[in-house]
Amino acid sequence: MGKIIEVAGTKYTVLQKRMNYTFKDRTFLEEALRHPSLSGGSDNQRLEFLGDRVLGLVIAEELIIRDPKAKEGELAPRYNHLVRKEACASVAESLQLGTEIKVGRSEAMSGGRRKIALLGDVTEAMIAAVYLDGGFSASRKFILQHWAKMLDEVPEDAVDPKTRLQEIVQGQGEAPPRYELIERSGPDHAPEFIVEVQTVQYSAQGKGLSKRKAEAKAATALLKQIEDK
Repeated sequence: MGKIIEVAGTKYTVLQKRMNYTFKDRTFLEEALRHPSLSGGSDNQRLEFLGDRVLGLVIAEELIIRDPKAKEGELAPRYNHLVRKEACASVAESLQLGTEIKVGRSEAMSGGRRKIALLGDVTEAMIAAVYLDGGFSASRKFILQHWAKMLDEVPEDAVDPKTRLQEIVQGQGEAPPRYELIERSGPDHAPEFIVEVQTVQYSAQGKGLSKRKAEAKAATALLKQIEDK
């Protein structure tokens, strides 16, 4: 069988269309897609570090522009909601970055392409790649486009369920909630987790494709018990 020869400049054409950004220097894009588990060459950790800061600045500025009268205490939970790993991972999923990122064999076998942390990291790395290739205005445009729906829908009092549950429980003088992994099932590339959360008075379970999602669902279920009391 003959060797497949890549046509120059076409490898990431579809991805760049999904991103709505065309790189002048494609090495930034390629570096953003190299996970640390892949041996040889540079990885995307430095870009992830930079992209996290660029994302934070753009989101903070946009929140102030949208609500110029909001105080810091009102802006902070919205900001945290928009820059958390889950938000970045949802952008990665919409751009199908999980299918593009280059990972080591063991990471691929363990379902790494579906992990929230990995997807969040590659999104931050991609933000930095756009920033280095096209400048701040390009990265700002990229972020505002792909965070548009989340920015429009972010609750004014956005607090993740685990944080909210801990605040309620500790406000009642109790110890922090305890989370325990009850079950892990499914193949390595698509695992499913069941987590139980317990307080002095209540317990609830949640199921998700990651421990973090399962914990959040468990906390949400327990919060409902408390609110329905």
